[in-house]
Amino acid sequence: MITKKIALFMALAAGLFLSQESRAQADASKSFTLKEAQDYALKNNVNNLNATLDDLIAKHYNNEIRGVGFPQINGSFDVKDFIEIPTSLIPAEFFGGPAGTYAPVQFGTKYNATAGISASQIIFSSDYFLALKASKTLLELSYKSNARTQIETQIAVAKAYYAVLVYRQRLKLLYANIDRLRQLKDDTRALNENGMVENIDNDRVEVSFNNLLVEKEKVERLVALTEYTLKFQMGMQIATPIVLSDSLDLNAPLNPEISFAAKPTYSNRIEYQLLQNQEKLNRLELKRYRLGYLPSIAAYASVSAAAQRSEFDIFDSNKGWYPTGIIGATLNLPIFDGLQKHYKSQQTKLKIQKTQNSIKGFENAMDLDVAAASANYQNAQSSLTTQKKNIELAQRVYDVSKIKYTEGVGNNSDVITAETALKEAQTNYYSALYDFLIAKVDWDRANGNIK
Repeated sequence: MITKKIALFMALAAGLFLSQESRAQADASKSFTLKEAQDYALKNNVNNLNATLDDLIAKHYNNEIRGVGFPQINGSFDVKDFIEIPTSLIPAEFFGGPAGTYAPVQFGTKYNATAGISASQIIFSSDYFLALKASKTLLELSYKSNARTQIETQIAVAKAYYAVLVYRQRLKLLYANIDRLRQLKDDTRALNENGMVENIDNDRVEVSFNNLLVEKEKVERLVALTEYTLKFQMGMQIATPIVLSDSLDLNAPLNPEISFAAKPTYSNRIEYQLLQNQEKLNRLELKRYRLGYLPSIAAYASVSAAAQRSEFDIFDSNKGWYPTGIIGATLNLPIFDGLQKHYKSQQTKLKIQKTQNSIKGFENAMDLDVAAASANYQNAQSSLTTQKKNIELAQRVYDVSKIKYTEGVGNNSDVITAETALKEAQTNYYSALYDFLIAKVDWDRANGNIK
């Protein structure tokens, strides 16, 4: 029997291990487009997970407020053991004693029990009805805060995703440059060995080649760092391999149909919606204080039964319980509260003014944000167009210099200079490409296009 249990345990453990291993392999082979990476982040990023929990908290709080308006029912059971039965003083003359004196007597039994049930129900309360509206507005506010967190996460993932693509493309180009320069180095060494070029020419190529290797190592580290950043923004384990299925379209048109002169729509921005919700909450608070002078009405009812025993036989069915029942209603009418509600109303009015000022300030800030994002986007377009032309010119210069050097009508320094200029043009191009991609993301964010 023991052997069978051990075998069963080992089989389960092996199955669990294989399941985890296959799941890890599935994760390792998973590739992500930008949209898929953003969707993954919305489900796994810590900030989004906490924002979703905040939504649930707000939802339960809303239900809690609603529950106040339902009947409130409570049950009770109380047992007392009078170690000393209470003593009362009554006039002694009741028992034939002298007038003006008192005789101690004990009333009641040693054991007493009371069981009851009570219920209450709000009939009218302005505080409750306004609190119910406020809780719904708070729930909307929580949903919008969650939406803002999701937008911020999508922006962060997009920027990190583009960074990985750009640095990977730059690294790929560096590998090509290294291969090209290695060929030049080999050719120069062969020419030097044949006495056709000087040692200094060989040294120049060697220095350029070594610098390129150092740059490659730096970019490799940057690629790893950008991948770590992307996985962090996605909520993925840093050690998990990741494959990006999107690629940079280097031939995409740089002038998409975008109207930079259009007036921004403020309501597209989640921040504007949050401010509007805040104003709505402030107005509900003001209304609550203004209606706070209205009366509140609540109904109640209770039923109880009491038992009195000399012996501890409270549940003896042959001995009776003495019932008591009551129904009633309570009317609370505020008369004077030292002007507390008045001053609270004044404070809330000032809060509303502050929120309105914040809304106007946000409108101005959004105008500036959109204008700056539009300018940066247009500048990035121009810079990318220029850098693309520069890289084509630098490639042409390098090709001509290399041909002239190979044919013996050029010198080594011209090739090295052209190679350095080409590498610089490539670096500038990919820097401009990254700036262009980020500028597009920022322009969409400023205009509220990211949902």
